[in-house]
Amino acid sequence: MSIPKEPRQLMINLMYLVLTALLALNVSANIFNAFKLVDDGLEKSNRTLEATSSKIPDRIAELAQKNPERYQVYADRAIDARQVSKEFIEYVEGIKNYLIDSSGGRHPETNDIIGYKNKDITTRFLVGRDPAANDGKGAELEQKIGETAKEFLALVDSADQMTFAGNITLVVDEDWKDSKDAKNWAHFNFFQMPVLAVLPILSKIENDCRSTEAALLNYFLDKAGGESIEFDKYEIVSSAKRSYVIAGEPYEAEIFLSAATSNPEGVQIFINGSRVNLEDGVATYRTTTSGTGVQSYSVSAKVINPVTDEVTEVGPKRFEFEVGRRSATVSLDKMNVFYIGVENPISVSAAGVSSNDLNVTGSGAGIKLRNTAPGKYIVTVTQPGEATLTLSGGGLSSTQFNYRVKRIPDPYAKVARSKGGSIASGEMRVQPGMIADLEGFDFEARCTIETFRVIRTRRGDDPAVAVNNGAAFTGQAKTIISGVQAGDQVLFTDIKGKCPGDVTTRGLNTLVFTVR
Repeated sequence: MSIPKEPRQLMINLMYLVLTALLALNVSANIFNAFKLVDDGLEKSNRTLEATSSKIPDRIAELAQKNPERYQVYADRAIDARQVSKEFIEYVEGIKNYLIDSSGGRHPETNDIIGYKNKDITTRFLVGRDPAANDGKGAELEQKIGETAKEFLALVDSADQMTFAGNITLVVDEDWKDSKDAKNWAHFNFFQMPVLAVLPILSKIENDCRSTEAALLNYFLDKAGGESIEFDKYEIVSSAKRSYVIAGEPYEAEIFLSAATSNPEGVQIFINGSRVNLEDGVATYRTTTSGTGVQSYSVSAKVINPVTDEVTEVGPKRFEFEVGRRSATVSLDKMNVFYIGVENPISVSAAGVSSNDLNVTGSGAGIKLRNTAPGKYIVTVTQPGEATLTLSGGGLSSTQFNYRVKRIPDPYAKVARSKGGSIASGEMRVQPGMIADLEGFDFEARCTIETFRVIRTRRGDDPAVAVNNGAAFTGQAKTIISGVQAGDQVLFTDIKGKCPGDVTTRGLNTLVFTVR
């Protein structure tokens, strides 16, 4: 196996080697999650490579238009490279889909592969009934890899093929020859391998193809002059220290081009028709504001190409800024509501007013404020309804902001981090108790379980019922949970919880588990 130069490809190869080592250990079913994670990572890398490669042919075609006789050949080869890659990926995807469909397909709700442990289909389809015969689909895949790699290399200029060969990651590894038991490449990679373990291997092969395609497209881009320094597109940028200023205060902005030049005399910038001196390639525009409303200025530029001395005029382009009076804003850092029982962080600001001169007060809903930093406060409330924040000082007229005040939303009661469904008997028996989970709640808050009823039903037996106080399983409830068996149904009802700020308990969701 050749050692790749790119860190991303090296990481993928290491993931592949770790996967192969895990398979060789014949580990238990618990490792299948690792196989899925590896496959998901490879699929994500493949999507990224495809998104990047899809844009390069258009750029090559654009460059080729400047000298079609010399560069059009690379634009045409880029299309051919994309087609070779597309056909190979579709071929491998067909193998994947066959393995998944033949092993039971995917679960309609979870999308998980139903027969992910199936070893028979992978061995029969990819290896064949007689491994020594090497007549399975894996042998065809091995041949397809070699043929596709040759097709890629044939698109490279003959003078560059020997050098470029090291960039072709789509190769058939010869590691199987070091194994005493392996009869061929397909037997080494796929014999008695479960479906979920084979998929990352196939995704790795797809990744090698896309990596080779990307290297080839970048080779064409370089050949077509993609790395030459050319000034063919410019954009004037205005970077203002403030786009909204108070009347009477200065307005300041930096204007620069989004293209760079090695020639310090190569850029000239004009503001409202007058040339402005540059410092480190940046022009600064200053003006004293008056009145209120939207004001503007015009910017144009002349650019001298350092290679051809060609002069390009850019603009004029008009930029706007707004001049206004002092005003105040309050930003809730979490949500547009105050919650009882937690700390609600807010940010307060007023245009043209120093945070030291700004006064912030609150009223209603038992509101209290604590200043934590300039412009930063913590708000606590104790009653549902509406609270008001009032900002004043520093020349700012008294300004009010009204907000709703609500209880913390109901948490979800959970056992084994689940709200119900199928659960293994061993997993249920080791659970220490129940939790109250505030899903999607952005604040630091912890709710508690106060009491609940547990009911275990079993075929041919009377229901076992117990009332438990607190979150942890104790007494009869603990006995019921520790004795569940496959086929039992366990219900948690009459669940009462309490969150910060609650005076009384609140009813929570019912849990229903089927033990397998």
